[in-house]
Amino acid sequence: MGAFFSGHLAAARSAARRLAASPLNTLLSLVVIGAALALPAAGWLTLDNVQRFAGKVSGAQQISLFLTPGGGEKEAAEIETRLAGLSPGKWRFVAREEALKRLRETEGMADVAAGLTRNPLPDAFIVEPGDVRPEALENLAEIFRSWPAVAHVQLDSAWSRRLDVFLRLARLAVGIFAGLFAGMLVAVTFNTIRLQILARAAEIEVSRLFGATDAFIRRPFLYFGALQGALGGLFALSLIAGAGWSLAGPAGELLLLYGTDFVPRGPSPAQAGALVGVGAALGWLGARISVSIHPRGFA
Repeated sequence: MGAFFSGHLAAARSAARRLAASPLNTLLSLVVIGAALALPAAGWLTLDNVQRFAGKVSGAQQISLFLTPGGGEKEAAEIETRLAGLSPGKWRFVAREEALKRLRETEGMADVAAGLTRNPLPDAFIVEPGDVRPEALENLAEIFRSWPAVAHVQLDSAWSRRLDVFLRLARLAVGIFAGLFAGMLVAVTFNTIRLQILARAAEIEVSRLFGATDAFIRRPFLYFGALQGALGGLFALSLIAGAGWSLAGPAGELLLLYGTDFVPRGPSPAQAGALVGVGAALGWLGARISVSIHPRGFA
């Protein structure tokens, strides 16, 4: 078991030394691999933020329950009990006094609110469902409409469906580009390993004369591909971080125009680890294909 791990450790060290021995070639490869990983990853991240932002600003992924006029604390408590039993997601209660206050603070509505002799707004519950699929939202709205003390249920189902179709189409496009870039990453690694095999042909022949197995010969090449792909994943994360930093100012100004406290999210630690892992796996795959179809054969 010790010999097994020491053999893999020696192969990993050999791969790292070869990467460090040609810094310019390594840097150029990392730029290509990093860009191939960063573009689809940034696309997925952008779509996730667009979905969160659209739901927060437009309310298309929210359901508003307006209680009957004249209802009091008893009706509100009954609705809250029903919501707790149904557990549709998050919700909050908006008292009619709070709603009128917000109306007065809304730009362009202060004069209208000042002219009111009484508060015409009802108490309401704002529900943020956990399942935001259009069909799930509509089913939930139908359930709310059947409850007593609920005078009106507001859900912009048409806008929600348009948003859902747009996001599905965008995800499909990003997925297609991700597949193309993954193929490009494998091709880059394949060509790099092929050139290394040709350059080290004499060394490989000597190793064979001393009884080296095919698995022993190909192991450093596989580690080279995986390590190069992992470093490309780290470079992709740096590209995403740099793009996020450069766009933070203009994006903040745009969000201020919408009057929202929305904060875009960057890659989570799990997503960052997955990106590095995908880079390593694709690099290993490119190296594995290269050593398998080489004329001398290392499979």
